[in-house]
Amino acid sequence: MSEIPPLILLIEDDPQTRRFLKSSLMHRGWRILEADNGKTGLALVHSDNPDLMILDLGLPDMDGISVMKKLRQVSDLPVLILSARSQEQNKILALDAGADDYLTKPFGTGELHARLQALLRRAKRTVSSEVFETGELKVDLVNRKVFISGNEVRVTPIEFRLLSILIRHAGLVVKHHELLKEVWGSEHINDQHYLRIYMGQLRHKLEINPARPRYLLTEVGVGYRLAVD
Repeated sequence: MSEIPPLILLIEDDPQTRRFLKSSLMHRGWRILEADNGKTGLALVHSDNPDLMILDLGLPDMDGISVMKKLRQVSDLPVLILSARSQEQNKILALDAGADDYLTKPFGTGELHARLQALLRRAKRTVSSEVFETGELKVDLVNRKVFISGNEVRVTPIEFRLLSILIRHAGLVVKHHELLKEVWGSEHINDQHYLRIYMGQLRHKLEINPARPRYLLTEVGVGYRLAVD
């Protein structure tokens, strides 16, 4: 029996762009769900359980950032932002809201397909059946739960992926480009601002004093290290 192709939810209000994307993606073998606004798109997440989402930021009923925030309250669905907004601040806002990747219009269909494949591979990766503990930090890698002093701390999917990679190399330095490649893909190995944003968020959630971290240590000019007892 052949494997069922992945299902992409495409949330884009421009009919011409939507037709182009649908045609290109179906040609590559993907299955497509369509929505022309955020409310309909979020409803389709619940009803059809897609494998990936492509999200435009400029929607008629709500901004794409608002769609991301609502989605992340209930789902870890991988999301690629596709937008004409090319300013770095827009990218940071989208990633900070929980998006996994950001592609600026205009774009090549080959690059779009490669980005989607990378997101799908990352979504399918499994973590080891372990509970990691050091000091007051405890991480349940199977159930994707993080605790400090016995209290659960809510982390985003990207924050959890970063933390799990550091756990896998606990006590060792993980270089910037290695973290960027594993979490966001090889096309982002120079985007160190991604790391600054998410490591800063993790420190505020996990450290008593984020300015003087106990667990998430910076190796200046090299990368990050998870300190162990």
